[in-house]
Amino acid sequence: MPERSERPEGPERPERPERKPRADATRNREAVLAAADSLFARCESPESVTMADIAAAAGVGKATLFRGFGDRTGLIHALYEMRLAPIRRAIEEGAPPLGPATPPLQRVPALLDAVLCFKIDNRHLALALEGTGGDSPYAAEHYERWHGTLQAALEQIPGFTDSSFTAHALLAATRADLVEHLVGQQRMPREQTRAHLATFVARVLGAP
Repeated sequence: MPERSERPEGPERPERPERKPRADATRNREAVLAAADSLFARCESPESVTMADIAAAAGVGKATLFRGFGDRTGLIHALYEMRLAPIRRAIEEGAPPLGPATPPLQRVPALLDAVLCFKIDNRHLALALEGTGGDSPYAAEHYERWHGTLQAALEQIPGFTDSSFTAHALLAATRADLVEHLVGQQRMPREQTRAHLATFVARVLGAP
Protein backbone atom coordinates (compact mmCIF):
# COMPACT_ATOMS: atom_id res chain seq x y z
CA MET A 1 0.00 0.00 0.00
CA PRO A 2 1.45 3.39 -0.91
CA GLU A 3 2.23 5.72 1.93
CA ARG A 4 -0.40 8.41 2.52
CA SER A 5 0.90 11.90 2.12
CA GLU A 6 0.65 14.13 5.17
CA ARG A 7 0.29 17.17 2.93
CA PRO A 8 -3.31 18.42 2.78
CA GLU A 9 -5.17 17.85 -0.45
CA GLY A 10 -5.79 20.70 -2.82
CA PRO A 11 -3.56 23.46 -4.10
CA GLU A 12 -1.12 25.02 -1.67
CA ARG A 13 -2.01 28.49 -0.48
CA PRO A 14 0.83 30.92 -0.90
CA GLU A 15 1.93 32.66 2.27
CA ARG A 16 0.53 36.12 2.54
CA PRO A 17 3.19 38.80 2.60
CA GLU A 18 3.34 40.88 5.74
CA ARG A 19 1.09 43.86 5.32
CA LYS A 20 2.81 47.22 5.47
CA PRO A 21 1.08 50.29 6.86
CA ARG A 22 -0.57 52.34 4.17
CA ALA A 23 1.34 55.46 3.21
CA ASP A 24 -1.47 57.75 4.36
CA ALA A 25 -1.66 55.96 7.73
CA THR A 26 2.08 56.44 8.20
CA ARG A 27 1.81 60.11 7.27
CA ASN A 28 -1.10 60.57 9.67
CA ARG A 29 0.80 58.92 12.51
CA GLU A 30 3.84 61.14 11.93
CA ALA A 31 1.62 64.24 11.75
CA VAL A 32 -0.16 63.32 14.99
CA LEU A 33 3.09 62.69 16.88
CA ALA A 34 4.59 65.95 15.60
CA ALA A 35 1.46 67.89 16.57
CA ALA A 36 1.31 66.31 20.03
CA ASP A 37 5.03 66.96 20.55
CA SER A 38 4.57 70.64 19.72
CA LEU A 39 1.47 71.04 21.89
CA PHE A 40 3.05 69.44 24.95
CA ALA A 41 6.18 71.56 24.52
CA ARG A 42 4.18 74.81 24.43
CA CYS A 43 1.35 74.09 26.87
CA GLU A 44 0.88 75.68 30.30
CA SER A 45 -0.22 72.35 31.77
CA PRO A 46 -0.16 68.86 30.19
CA GLU A 47 -3.76 68.26 31.30
CA SER A 48 -4.85 71.05 28.97
CA VAL A 49 -3.76 69.11 25.86
CA THR A 50 -6.78 67.15 24.61
CA MET A 51 -7.23 64.62 21.83
CA ALA A 52 -9.37 67.20 20.02
CA ASP A 53 -6.49 69.72 20.20
CA ILE A 54 -4.05 67.19 18.79
CA ALA A 55 -6.40 66.12 16.00
CA ALA A 56 -6.97 69.73 14.97
CA ALA A 57 -3.25 70.54 15.02
CA ALA A 58 -2.45 67.43 12.98
CA GLY A 59 -5.25 68.06 10.48
CA VAL A 60 -6.91 64.67 11.07
CA GLY A 61 -10.17 63.49 12.58
CA LYS A 62 -10.42 62.33 16.19
CA ALA A 63 -11.33 58.86 14.92
CA THR A 64 -7.89 58.65 13.29
CA LEU A 65 -6.25 59.26 16.66
CA PHE A 66 -8.25 56.59 18.41
CA ARG A 67 -7.65 54.06 15.62
CA GLY A 68 -3.92 54.72 15.67
CA PHE A 69 -3.24 55.05 19.39
CA GLY A 70 -6.24 53.68 21.27
CA ASP A 71 -6.60 56.61 23.67
CA ARG A 72 -4.75 59.62 25.07
CA THR A 73 -2.54 57.39 27.23
CA GLY A 74 -1.53 55.32 24.21
CA LEU A 75 -0.64 58.46 22.27
CA ILE A 76 1.46 59.82 25.15
CA HIS A 77 3.32 56.53 25.42
CA ALA A 78 4.00 56.47 21.68
CA LEU A 79 5.33 60.03 21.77
CA TYR A 80 7.48 59.24 24.82
CA GLU A 81 8.97 56.18 23.11
CA MET A 82 9.71 58.18 19.97
CA ARG A 83 11.49 60.87 22.00
CA LEU A 84 13.37 58.37 24.14
CA ALA A 85 14.51 56.06 21.31
CA PRO A 86 18.04 57.54 20.91
CA ILE A 87 18.69 57.26 24.66
CA ARG A 88 17.40 53.68 24.75
CA ARG A 89 19.73 52.70 21.91
CA ALA A 90 22.66 54.29 23.73
CA ILE A 91 21.79 52.41 26.93
CA GLU A 92 21.22 49.04 25.28
CA GLU A 93 24.10 48.94 22.80
CA GLY A 94 26.02 52.20 22.89
CA ALA A 95 29.43 53.24 24.09
CA PRO A 96 30.27 54.59 27.57
CA PRO A 97 29.08 56.28 29.66
CA LEU A 98 25.56 54.92 29.01
CA GLY A 99 26.37 51.64 27.27
CA PRO A 100 26.39 48.26 29.03
CA ALA A 101 30.21 47.98 29.06
CA THR A 102 30.56 51.05 31.30
CA PRO A 103 31.84 50.36 34.87
CA PRO A 104 28.83 50.63 37.21
CA LEU A 105 30.18 53.51 39.32
CA GLN A 106 30.32 55.58 36.13
CA ARG A 107 27.19 54.16 34.50
CA VAL A 108 24.76 54.76 37.36
CA PRO A 109 25.35 58.55 37.48
CA ALA A 110 25.25 58.68 33.67
CA LEU A 111 21.90 56.85 33.57
CA LEU A 112 20.35 59.20 36.11
CA ASP A 113 21.76 62.25 34.34
CA ALA A 114 20.18 60.98 31.10
CA VAL A 115 16.81 60.60 32.83
CA LEU A 116 17.08 64.09 34.32
CA CYS A 117 18.09 65.75 31.03
CA PHE A 118 15.30 63.97 29.17
CA LYS A 119 12.74 65.22 31.67
CA ILE A 120 14.11 68.76 31.64
CA ASP A 121 13.92 68.81 27.84
CA ASN A 122 10.44 67.21 27.80
CA ARG A 123 8.96 68.51 31.05
CA HIS A 124 5.30 68.59 30.09
CA LEU A 125 5.45 65.30 28.19
CA ALA A 126 7.11 63.66 31.21
CA LEU A 127 4.43 65.11 33.51
CA ALA A 128 1.70 63.80 31.21
CA LEU A 129 3.34 60.38 31.07
CA GLU A 130 3.75 60.05 34.83
CA GLY A 131 0.11 61.08 35.17
CA THR A 132 -0.98 58.00 33.19
CA GLY A 133 0.27 55.53 35.80
CA GLY A 134 -3.18 54.81 37.24
CA ASP A 135 -3.23 53.75 40.87
CA SER A 136 0.55 53.23 41.00
CA PRO A 137 3.03 55.08 38.78
CA TYR A 138 5.63 52.53 39.90
CA ALA A 139 3.79 49.78 38.01
CA ALA A 140 4.00 51.69 34.72
CA GLU A 141 6.09 50.03 32.01
CA HIS A 142 8.38 53.02 31.49
CA TYR A 143 9.18 53.20 35.22
CA GLU A 144 9.80 49.46 35.54
CA ARG A 145 12.22 49.65 32.59
CA TRP A 146 14.25 52.49 34.13
CA HIS A 147 14.21 50.81 37.53
CA GLY A 148 15.33 47.46 36.12
CA THR A 149 18.21 49.03 34.17
CA LEU A 150 19.38 51.01 37.18
CA GLN A 151 19.05 48.08 39.57
CA ALA A 152 21.08 45.84 37.26
CA ALA A 153 23.87 48.42 37.19
CA LEU A 154 23.82 48.82 40.99
CA GLU A 155 24.05 45.03 41.44
CA GLN A 156 27.38 45.09 39.61
CA ILE A 157 28.97 47.26 42.31
CA PRO A 158 30.93 44.93 44.65
CA GLY A 159 29.53 44.87 48.17
CA PHE A 160 26.56 47.09 47.31
CA THR A 161 23.28 45.98 48.91
CA ASP A 162 19.63 46.99 48.63
CA SER A 163 19.96 47.71 44.93
CA SER A 164 16.19 47.59 44.32
CA PHE A 165 15.36 50.14 47.02
CA THR A 166 18.31 52.34 46.06
CA ALA A 167 17.15 52.37 42.43
CA HIS A 168 13.72 53.55 43.58
CA ALA A 169 15.24 56.24 45.83
CA LEU A 170 17.56 57.54 43.10
CA LEU A 171 14.77 57.66 40.51
CA ALA A 172 12.64 59.64 42.97
CA ALA A 173 15.14 62.48 42.55
CA THR A 174 14.25 62.63 38.84
CA ARG A 175 10.45 62.57 39.10
CA ALA A 176 8.79 64.83 36.56
CA ASP A 177 6.86 66.79 39.20
CA LEU A 178 10.10 67.51 41.08
CA VAL A 179 11.85 68.53 37.86
CA GLU A 180 8.95 70.83 37.02
CA HIS A 181 9.10 72.36 40.51
CA LEU A 182 12.85 72.98 40.38
CA VAL A 183 13.30 73.98 36.74
CA GLY A 184 9.87 75.29 35.84
CA GLN A 185 8.81 77.07 39.04
CA GLN A 186 12.03 77.86 40.91
CA ARG A 187 13.91 78.54 37.65
CA MET A 188 16.91 76.48 38.71
CA PRO A 189 19.42 76.45 35.83
CA ARG A 190 19.81 73.16 33.98
CA GLU A 191 23.50 72.70 34.80
CA GLN A 192 22.93 73.49 38.47
CA THR A 193 20.16 70.88 38.63
CA ARG A 194 22.45 68.30 37.04
CA ALA A 195 25.26 69.17 39.46
CA HIS A 196 22.97 68.73 42.47
CA LEU A 197 21.86 65.32 41.21
CA ALA A 198 25.45 64.22 40.53
CA THR A 199 26.48 65.18 44.08
CA PHE A 200 23.51 63.32 45.55
CA VAL A 201 24.21 60.17 43.51
CA ALA A 202 27.90 60.23 44.52
CA ARG A 203 26.91 60.37 48.19
CA VAL A 204 24.52 57.44 47.82
CA LEU A 205 27.15 55.35 46.06
CA GLY A 206 29.93 56.40 48.40
CA ALA A 207 31.95 57.55 45.40
CA PRO A 208 34.43 60.42 45.56
